[in-house]
Amino acid sequence: MSRSKSKRPRPSTPARPGDTATGKGTPGTATPAAASENGHTGKGGTAAPKSAAEHVQGVTGGKGASASASEQGHAGKGGTAAPTSASAQGHAGKGGSAAPSSAAEHVRGVTDGTATPAAAAGHSSAGTAAAASGATAEHGNAGVPPGTTPSPSGGLPLNVLRVWLSAYRVEVVLFLVAFAVLASFSSQRFLRQSAAPHFVYQSQAWLEGRLDIDPQVLPNLEDWACVRVVNGEKVRCEGRPLPSDRWFVSFPSFPAVVMLPFVALHGYQFNDTSFDVIFGALAVALFYSLLRFLAKEGETARNRNENIALSLILAFGTLFFYCAIRGEVWFSAEVMGVAFTCLYARNSVRAHRPVLAGLFFSMATLTRTPLFFTGVFFVLEALCPGPESRLSQLKALGQNWKPAARKVGLFALGAAPLGLLAAAYNVYRFGRPGEFGHRFLFNNRVNADIDHWGLFHWEYLPRNLEAAFLKLPTVSFDPLRLAYDPYGLTLLLTLPLLVFLLIPKTRPRLHWPLWLTVAACALPGLLYQNTGYMQFGFRFSLDYTPYLLLLFAIGGWSLRNRAVLFAVALGVLVNFWGAVAFRGYTELVRNW
Repeated sequence: MSRSKSKRPRPSTPARPGDTATGKGTPGTATPAAASENGHTGKGGTAAPKSAAEHVQGVTGGKGASASASEQGHAGKGGTAAPTSASAQGHAGKGGSAAPSSAAEHVRGVTDGTATPAAAAGHSSAGTAAAASGATAEHGNAGVPPGTTPSPSGGLPLNVLRVWLSAYRVEVVLFLVAFAVLASFSSQRFLRQSAAPHFVYQSQAWLEGRLDIDPQVLPNLEDWACVRVVNGEKVRCEGRPLPSDRWFVSFPSFPAVVMLPFVALHGYQFNDTSFDVIFGALAVALFYSLLRFLAKEGETARNRNENIALSLILAFGTLFFYCAIRGEVWFSAEVMGVAFTCLYARNSVRAHRPVLAGLFFSMATLTRTPLFFTGVFFVLEALCPGPESRLSQLKALGQNWKPAARKVGLFALGAAPLGLLAAAYNVYRFGRPGEFGHRFLFNNRVNADIDHWGLFHWEYLPRNLEAAFLKLPTVSFDPLRLAYDPYGLTLLLTLPLLVFLLIPKTRPRLHWPLWLTVAACALPGLLYQNTGYMQFGFRFSLDYTPYLLLLFAIGGWSLRNRAVLFAVALGVLVNFWGAVAFRGYTELVRNW
């Protein structure tokens, strides 16, 4: 505990209307102090305790400012206790006011109605006193030598980390919980690379300076694109591979971009399974962040606990559960697509960050191509961002269309860099900007359908609808056994909350944009040549599962409703079964 070296106490500076964030105010005004500090009042003033790690705001007119824990605030004569931060002391100089700053709080000094942000351990400009940091638990009236600024406890990087952890502690806890559970269910897979590490091989090829994959190192021949040039035209390889054939990953390649720094360290042996688990845990935290943002913006009425519950439902009550514990090219892309969808949707609400929305949209699309159709969500938000009738907003565009056009233009600007690079890469590989490789699958069972009907056709709709809504588990009694169909399993079992989306209690502003986004994303999958085999459930539905859960979040159904609780429990039970029982490509290859 430091004490002033002055032999005589200095007279307190009279409070003035212009003083900000110093604890000085009109006589009789209370200034909150921290939960763990001693509040000392001078004449005519009182001290009121307030909790730590909260936002500190200085308000003119004598209103007090809060202070954080482990400190003591002292009020001068005719004023209130001066707030200091957990690692700092605010001292007011002559003719001005102290704007206290700390590494654990956001600090705002308000002077004559104008907010002036004060950074951690920063100094105020002329006319205000500097806010200086001191040791924890020191007195607010300790003297500081003129011209010196005590360093923040722990240094700036550590204090920044404390600020971040304080602001996102729920997301951090959700990440850790999701990681622990997903890693546990990943079991022996977690410690080994999967049997289908296509993105790892693509990353390593780039690092070696080649755009195709070296055929001598291919781990298998499952779902690779093989290109052969015949009479100057690029065609699918038929028969035995030739030395001149070129091999590529037959999926959008942005996951390989994300893995690049890790593959640079570990090479071909990089563990895509543990990476999938980590990215899955991150996706759960990002979904909570999206829900919290929507609640803050007034788009949902969910509280923190409900948002946590919905995030855990995504993690363990949907097909996300078994996809996030496997690695493998097919499931890694699904999980990463969920994470990028959360970032895209968060920046698309009311089209408030169009450039970032465009960037994350391009990341999502270049991870899972069906997510291209979710771009309708941003367009709808740009055209109709307000709470008014959508019809009236659309009519108003005739007279005031420039703001919406500007947002759409910025969105396209954000999406363009990655989109143009991907288009050029596709032209180099397959001769078409929109071709990602499935027309060039080597020796694949789906080639006959693709040759006859193409990648998308109404002919595929019945079997996809069956896989998504009609497939049921099979039960045998000799011996007693419950089995799933690897072609699909009804969404009514893997996502039972779907029932409540059809009968919502409320239809707020985002109701129709979310439904239109689901429809736009789901329809291409229902017309696609493949149901998703091999899989547990209809895995392509994971592309729009975040939007379905957002529809439930805004739909007004209480999570304490018995029917809702039953649906949640059923979904968790079914997806627990999927996480434990599903045997995919890795298990078949390794005979696990």
